[in-house]
Amino acid sequence: MPPRPAAPPEVIERLRAAGCVFAEDEARLLVAAAGTPAELEQLLTQRTSGLPLEQVLGWVEFCGLRITVRPGVFVPRRRTGLLVQRSARLIRPGSVAVDMCCGTGAVGAALLVGQPGMTLYAVDIDPAATACARDNVEPLGGSVLTGDLFTPLPRAVLGRIDVLVANAPYVPTEAIQRMPPEARLHEARVALDGGPDGLEVQRRLVAAAPEWLTPGGHLLVETSAGQAAQTAEIFARQGLIPRVVTSKALDGTIVIGRWVA
Repeated sequence: MPPRPAAPPEVIERLRAAGCVFAEDEARLLVAAAGTPAELEQLLTQRTSGLPLEQVLGWVEFCGLRITVRPGVFVPRRRTGLLVQRSARLIRPGSVAVDMCCGTGAVGAALLVGQPGMTLYAVDIDPAATACARDNVEPLGGSVLTGDLFTPLPRAVLGRIDVLVANAPYVPTEAIQRMPPEARLHEARVALDGGPDGLEVQRRLVAAAPEWLTPGGHLLVETSAGQAAQTAEIFARQGLIPRVVTSKALDGTIVIGRWVA
C-alpha cells in the first residue's frame, strides 16, 4: 500500500492553532476523508469550531473496528476495550449477552465479531444513540432496543443472560463541567451524568441485574480507579461476587461480578 500523502502544512497549523494536540495525525485523517478541497474546508471548519474529530469523520476506530459515530452520541473510548476483552472470555456459541447503555453499540459490535454464534441485545435510553447503534450492531446480527435499562428487553431472556456488560455513565454531576469540551458540549448529558457521586445508574443496574442473569452469569461494568471499591461494594450488596480488573495499557478499570443464585 503506498504511503499516505502528507497533510498540507496550513491544515496542520489551523488545527494546532485551534488547540488540537495531535494536529498532524488529525490533518492526515481529514485530508483522507475529504474528496475535494471544498469538503476538506468544511471538515476543517467543523473540527476547529470544537466538534470532536470522531463526529467530524463519522467514525472511530475501536477494537480494530470502524464504528459509526453520529453527532451528539457518546464516542467510545480506548479504555472501554477492557470491557470487550474480559467479556469476550466469558462468551461461547449460543451465549445471550446484553450491551447496556450501549451508545454507538461499539462493545456489542466487537463482541459479535468475535463470537457470531451469540445472541446480543444493545440497549440505550437515548434514541439518538440507538439509531447510531443500529448502524453498527444490526449488520452483525444483533438487536438494538431503546429504553431505560432492562425495560425494553424481551421477557424471554429473564434469567437467561450469560454476560451483561455496561459502560453506564459514572461521572459525578459536578465534575461534568471540568470535562474536555469535546465531551461536555458535544455528547449527550445522559451518557455522562452518573448523579451526585457518579454511581446512581450503576446502583440501579446492579440492583436489577440478578433476576436477569443466568446462574453463573456475569455482570461487567466500567468504572474509574477512584470509584472501583465503591462499585465492587454495590455488587456485593446485591449478591454478586465482585472482582476489580485494571489495565495500565488501556488506562481502564472494570468490576466483574459473578451471580451465584
